[in-house]
Amino acid sequence: MPKLTIDGHAIEVEPGTAIIQACERLGIEIPRFCYHERLAIAGNCRMCLVEVSPGPPKPQASCALPCAEGMTVKTNTPMVKKAREGVMEFLLINHPLDCPICDQGGECDLQDQALFYGVGTSRYKEPKRGVEDKYMGPLIKTQMTRCIHCTRCVRFATQVAGVPELGAFGRGEHMEIGTYIEKTLTSELSGNMVDLCPVGALTSKPYAFAARPWELNHTESIDVLDAVGSNIVIDSRGEAVLRILPRVHEEINEEWISDKTRHACDGLRLQRLDRPYIRGEDGRLHEASWQDALAVVAERMGHTPAPKIAMLAGNLACAESVAALGDLADLLGIASRDCRQEGAAISATNRGDYLFNTTIAGIEEADVCLLIGVNPRLEAPLVNARIRKTWLCGKLRVFSLGNQDDLTYGYESIGNDPKTLAAIAQGQHPLAKLLAEAKNPMLILGSAALARLDGAEIFSAAKVIAQRCGLVKDGWNGFNVLHHAAGRVGALDLGFVPKPGGKDIAEIFNGCKTGDIALVYLLGADEFDMNLLGKAFVVYQGHHGDDGAHRADVILPGAAYTEKDATYVNLEGRTQRTKRAVFPPGQAKEDWAILRALSDALGRKLPYDSLAQLRARMEKTVPGFAHIDEIVPAAWEAMPERAQSFKINSAPFDAFVTNFYMTDPISRASKTMAQCTREIAAQMKKAAA
Repeated sequence: MPKLTIDGHAIEVEPGTAIIQACERLGIEIPRFCYHERLAIAGNCRMCLVEVSPGPPKPQASCALPCAEGMTVKTNTPMVKKAREGVMEFLLINHPLDCPICDQGGECDLQDQALFYGVGTSRYKEPKRGVEDKYMGPLIKTQMTRCIHCTRCVRFATQVAGVPELGAFGRGEHMEIGTYIEKTLTSELSGNMVDLCPVGALTSKPYAFAARPWELNHTESIDVLDAVGSNIVIDSRGEAVLRILPRVHEEINEEWISDKTRHACDGLRLQRLDRPYIRGEDGRLHEASWQDALAVVAERMGHTPAPKIAMLAGNLACAESVAALGDLADLLGIASRDCRQEGAAISATNRGDYLFNTTIAGIEEADVCLLIGVNPRLEAPLVNARIRKTWLCGKLRVFSLGNQDDLTYGYESIGNDPKTLAAIAQGQHPLAKLLAEAKNPMLILGSAALARLDGAEIFSAAKVIAQRCGLVKDGWNGFNVLHHAAGRVGALDLGFVPKPGGKDIAEIFNGCKTGDIALVYLLGADEFDMNLLGKAFVVYQGHHGDDGAHRADVILPGAAYTEKDATYVNLEGRTQRTKRAVFPPGQAKEDWAILRALSDALGRKLPYDSLAQLRARMEKTVPGFAHIDEIVPAAWEAMPERAQSFKINSAPFDAFVTNFYMTDPISRASKTMAQCTREIAAQMKKAAA
């Protein structure tokens, strides 16, 4: 391992380490524009110049120069200072210097480094170059005259997002960054280019001119619009959430977030439920007081036998609200309950059966991956990015059983006949041998496979594959379920599934049709056809006027994830918590508090009066809730081997998510997501023509 000296400090580094990386380990700051630790080296900006000996008598780019044995590096000599001042002067030759009207002001690398490394004057007297702005869709606003050609956006689109739609065209003074044929970027991760841009060339179009960074309150939280649990920062001013930015978490989202996570926040202000409603005899919803609304629900539930009541938990329901709803159901003797809105054949008995056991970071250790009825690009873009990252290193071979979608990486399709899964399980398919010979094989089961009528058989076949092909062994568990709902794992951990004698979601719908179910309590449940509820009396508790609210007879307004301290468990079983950034609108309340008040109205008081007491009860019931930001590995429970054929239907897998931008009440209320939906649909239609 090379040993070198940097500013008088001796350091030993791994072979191939760049000088700029060695400096970072010593806490020595090196200015840069093009260098980024998660992107390939470009060496464009030359701002990271240092003096190196032995070597040529001129400054060297520290990002592109590997450390060598006996090297001496100096980062603060007069030569280095003069070189950096010259580079900064060149960078500012054509820059418009429009900081007062630039959205990047206050967060601009060029602004900061010009202050510390520039000279404050310019010898350039010629007219500045102007560049036409490029159209990149509804999410990215461009002012390309500011561009310094660092190519971070180009490298991100090509390497991380896997959508090589950006590039540089022209040469010398005529070089420009763009899509050549102007069009909307089709990556689900495109908003990260705004974070990467070190100047104001790429800024957030929905956030344009909304606020300055020093006006905002910054709240560290997590995202709940998919099951990944990306770490985020919520920027708010007053009662409004103005933007959402990523927060670094190496094991989950690294430093990226999806476009839906970032830009659906405008939906938090639209179509909100801010007061209780009761449906009158005229068939219309009328405003009501909390006391009256709870009294109506309590009276109806009190006069309805427990076997005729069902409770459904939605995709965005936090663990606290599900725990409170489950406790209330237990007090009332209600056995019919479910959290699997799409009808996925997942049992809550064994935790290892419904987790992403490999973990997101663990994907990087896999060498063979089998996708079963899943499109991770649309269902979990950050999981897909991690698969692509591993694939790019040449370590991962991917096979897909399902629709042949563009996943941004190469994979081998084994068709779309679910019966192929039975052949693999029985060792009659070549893939069975390949999985058995792999060092760290894994499979990923999607909702499109589990929500079918034969979902239980598909699940069994996948588990047999895991057992027979060595996907589960000491130090490795390659059996994974890819959830799409943030609240799903937490609800399963809490056992929010039918109790003995209770009905699951399909039986609840059938009961609504036959009259066996007379009252349905929806805790933010919107992802199914409300006509399936028949003539049942419906209570809807949620934060948006979505499908459930339109069908409801009583509406109890709840709080969105940015408006409450809540617990969520992501798809890999990691417990995390949101933090309240703003208060709920109007008369809306936190969900657990609504259920606590309802229990009072019913005369069956829940045994807690505060969030802390509720969490203590949850931790006592499920100890995993006490381990914040930790993964407690689930024990693997083998199932009896099955030699007979599986009863799997040959009907092909359907796409579970067809519109990435609208998958929940918040994103469906977002104008930005609606615009993305329209433009992507129009672009696909044009391409097909």
